[in-house]
Amino acid sequence: MKFKVDSGLELVATVWGNENNPLIILMHGGGQTRHAWGSTGEILSKSGFYVFSLDLRGHGDSDWHPDGDYLIESYKDDLISILNQIEKPASLVGASLGGMVALSLASDLNKRDMVTSLVMVDIGLYPNEEGSNEIVSFMQSGVKGFANLDEASDAVSAYLPHRKRPRDNRGLEKNLRLKEDGRYYWHWDPRFLDDRDDIDRETQKEKNTRLAKNINIPTLLIRGALSNVVTQKEVDDFLTIIPHAEFREIDKAAHMVAGDRNDIFAKSAIEFLKKIK
Repeated sequence: MKFKVDSGLELVATVWGNENNPLIILMHGGGQTRHAWGSTGEILSKSGFYVFSLDLRGHGDSDWHPDGDYLIESYKDDLISILNQIEKPASLVGASLGGMVALSLASDLNKRDMVTSLVMVDIGLYPNEEGSNEIVSFMQSGVKGFANLDEASDAVSAYLPHRKRPRDNRGLEKNLRLKEDGRYYWHWDPRFLDDRDDIDRETQKEKNTRLAKNINIPTLLIRGALSNVVTQKEVDDFLTIIPHAEFREIDKAAHMVAGDRNDIFAKSAIEFLKKIK
């Protein structure tokens, strides 16, 4: 399904389930696409939900912003536009960047009627700096493209040594673009990384903490046990600021929880979401 949002961009989503069922919006992490959720959308739909897996602006098959506008507030505005078009409130399930977008909307006192519950996937009030820098380094390493799928697969395996390497690389094609120069590039706008050094981490964390205090809807924080983006400190901070939140830890999973342990992740999400369905 395609949405023309208020900014004029066209965003793409994969949809499962009956539109009369409770709505779930899945939002991927930075540098990922809607395919990062694997079979999560299908599993959730079979459990009685209407599920949208969205390519955020600048990612996957969605439009890139002409001026490289990839601020959290802009992603939030896109989400509001989509929910207005669907005309029903949603449970927001966001991984990393998607989680920050979900948190931003869920904490907006003027938009309380849009969000029924919040699931944060390996992201707290703000990512751990060391883990975040590691992700950015991996993303930057592919900006100049790859000669072939094997080279891209080597880069992924080096970044995710805990994950078993697939027998073939066809799944990678969903996350890569083959350009005229014959090289493969990640399926996201490299300007997404621009101005990152200009962000004052402490100021942003304070802002997120202040906003998170507004959240009174059912909330679940899911952490990959191997993650260095959400350490125990980030978990403790999150559960202190949102004391009613539930917490689950997925064994043998790192930052990309759904990709590492899709079945276990989906089960945890369904158990939580069904209680508030």
